[in-house]
Amino acid sequence: MVIAANVTDNISLDDFMANPPDHTEWVDGQLIETTGMTIKHSRIQSRLDGYWRNYISESGQGGEPLVELPCRTLHQGRRPDVSYLTSQLLDQYGDVAVLPQSPPLIAEIASPTDTAEDLFAKATEYLESGCQEVWLVFPETRWILVITQNQTLAFRSGDVVSTQVVLTGFSIAVDELFA
Repeated sequence: MVIAANVTDNISLDDFMANPPDHTEWVDGQLIETTGMTIKHSRIQSRLDGYWRNYISESGQGGEPLVELPCRTLHQGRRPDVSYLTSQLLDQYGDVAVLPQSPPLIAEIASPTDTAEDLFAKATEYLESGCQEVWLVFPETRWILVITQNQTLAFRSGDVVSTQVVLTGFSIAVDELFA
């Protein structure tokens, strides 16, 4: 997800948590508008949400995938591209404006102006805030990195990527996601 230079005046994280404006993240005390989604980015986001949703339905695991879910990390207010919430988290936090932790499974889809450094920093931030598994999806190179507390796995064209910790048993061909 691209974070644009459009920045508002300082507001508190508590204010963001109470009423998160659309298409924004709270980073270092400022609301930053998230922009820069390309058609390719949007298509991959929609596909991954759909694949996760279908798998949840077929496997009976429960929970729900969500796009751009506002969540709090230890230090920021974020909106991951695609998230998976377990049934327990939905029961516990289904009525709050912002999830007070990172979802257990997150996918961030790189936009053309995202840097790898920024995406890796976000993955670390999510993992330090309750997330168990992060997918970094790179559409231009057709790579997917799956990062957990214990490992980082790389998948590319011709491979089948699968969840490692959360949403047990889900897998998809990399080429199918990027088709």
